[in-house]
Amino acid sequence: MTGLAWRCRASAAAFLLMASSGQTFAADCALEPQGEGRVAAVIDTRSLRLEDGREVRLSGIAHTGTGASGRAALSAIAGGREVTLHGEDDSPDRYGRQGAFVFVTGSEHSVQSEMMRRGEALFSADIADKNCAAALAAAEGAARDAKLGIWAYTTAIKNAESPGDILSAVGHFTVVEGRVLSVRQSGAITYLNFGRNWTQDFAATISRRIIPAFESAGLGPKSLENRRIRVRGVVSSRGGPRIELLRVGQIEVLGGK
Repeated sequence: MTGLAWRCRASAAAFLLMASSGQTFAADCALEPQGEGRVAAVIDTRSLRLEDGREVRLSGIAHTGTGASGRAALSAIAGGREVTLHGEDDSPDRYGRQGAFVFVTGSEHSVQSEMMRRGEALFSADIADKNCAAALAAAEGAARDAKLGIWAYTTAIKNAESPGDILSAVGHFTVVEGRVLSVRQSGAITYLNFGRNWTQDFAATISRRIIPAFESAGLGPKSLENRRIRVRGVVSSRGGPRIELLRVGQIEVLGGK
């Protein structure tokens, strides 16, 4: 069950099913309350400042549209509103920001979910709570299917066969789709190769220590050979472009062999 939740193979249909059955995002993402306040300012596309001076980072979001578009959407959803914060703890990050799921008072959906439903955010796949992760992935899937916001552009998903294009996103959270042509291990790293030139083409990497988690989720590396998959993460350059897979939720199988 955990593996299935982490895979987050969400779709617009799944999101609508939750709504029609009376389930709400708030109910599915029942994390501990971590305070409340009024939003005084939108700092950037995924950060808020409350009137009491606290800075809040929206958990579960990796990227929110273009700077102007994402910030405008966040302002429209939460600017000047009373909000409640939910999370596993309220410890600030190294920049002093509190990570949390944010709910505008009276709303059934988190600010994150609303951003994703508008196509102004990407799911980061780093949420431990399985229901929160599934709800966010479903909201993203609904926007992707409807081609809203980010998803209206063909550049929203990089083609694994275009390593040069992927390299242009070094340092940024990116979504890449393609077929895994081969799987090989080198030392403690397993490579999912999307091209035949291992030093120049795109590859996703998995550390040996976390292979068991992928296998438990039915995503053992060898099982992905010749499969079309979607991966997400921060692009790095080590010869060719790379995305390191740290969590099962970063992979989505798109079709059969």
